[in-house]
Amino acid sequence: MLNAAWKKNDKRANLLIWIFSFVVFAAVVLLGRIKLDVNPGFDIHVFAQINAMINSAVAVLLVAALLAVKAKKYLLHKGLMMTAMLLSILFLVSYICHHLFAGETKFGAEGIARVIYYIVLFTHIPLAGLILPFILFTAYRAMIGEWAQHKKLARITWPIWFYVAVTGVVVYWMISPYYV
Repeated sequence: MLNAAWKKNDKRANLLIWIFSFVVFAAVVLLGRIKLDVNPGFDIHVFAQINAMINSAVAVLLVAALLAVKAKKYLLHKGLMMTAMLLSILFLVSYICHHLFAGETKFGAEGIARVIYYIVLFTHIPLAGLILPFILFTAYRAMIGEWAQHKKLARITWPIWFYVAVTGVVVYWMISPYYV
């Protein structure tokens, strides 16, 4: 195992994680209801493409990190997970930009494709909204060297985060034909 990178301060960490998670959630919800009537001079749906690429990369990083930790390559695992977290921050910025400039897109398919899309979307959205504090608490437990708690949280966090990353790509793939 690696040495702790941070000093333990659960009270401060809990407060910061919950505040940060709330602010991010509120920003996504509030900014998702605003559409800027601005022409940035390029196809605004490039943000959605970037989001899909980032989600794909995060999914790959999560699998690689899982394999690394199972092989007891803890430093590699840490690097992969930190990269996944940094990419997730870039995703958030790109996601907000896309929704600010593009607004909402209506899904245009009918039949089973519509049912599948909404099942995926209605599982993706709440899990995407809930995963951030899990990610941050899991990372915090690793940074302070509480490996048992980190591992316990990671068993919950990893599959949800992976599901959110993969379904983000599926949602993009299914809705992108309806971008105007």
